[in-house]
Amino acid sequence: MKKILIYPLIGILFLSLSAFTFHKFYMGVFQVEYAADKKMIQITSRIFADDLNNGMEKKYHKKTFVGTEKETPADVDLLKKYLAENFTIKVNGQSKPITFLSKEVEGDVLICYSRIKDIDKFKTIEISNTILVDWNSEQQNITHISAFGTKRSVLFTESSRKELLKY
Repeated sequence: MKKILIYPLIGILFLSLSAFTFHKFYMGVFQVEYAADKKMIQITSRIFADDLNNGMEKKYHKKTFVGTEKETPADVDLLKKYLAENFTIKVNGQSKPITFLSKEVEGDVLICYSRIKDIDKFKTIEISNTILVDWNSEQQNITHISAFGTKRSVLFTESSRKELLKY
């Protein structure tokens, strides 16, 4: 019962604090949902845009403006590359390509939508989430996974970058 109350409260806290331009915590929120009827894994990522731009600049040595009015198509291409390199999923031990669909900005949070198609019932899913952890050791990425009627949450940090879930 406590878990049912804690996760929505974490989400509300994240969304309410994301309305301010200055933030002292470094948190990304990710949702991974298996839609059995569509044979698809749907992924929603919520990341502070300024942190993301700083992290990509550090990794690629190029200033980016993702989620701002200065954004260029090259910035979006670099975003896709960054997400593909730092958020991966293996289903039953097999790496699966993640297709970036779209993005939107809500306040100072960048929301990205992605998917993995042609996913039949599976026994294991391994998620690796290193978004921004190389840029900032305080970065935490909470990832909510919904599959087969169960919901689990995993916290990814600098020291915990990968998780294997069994169904």
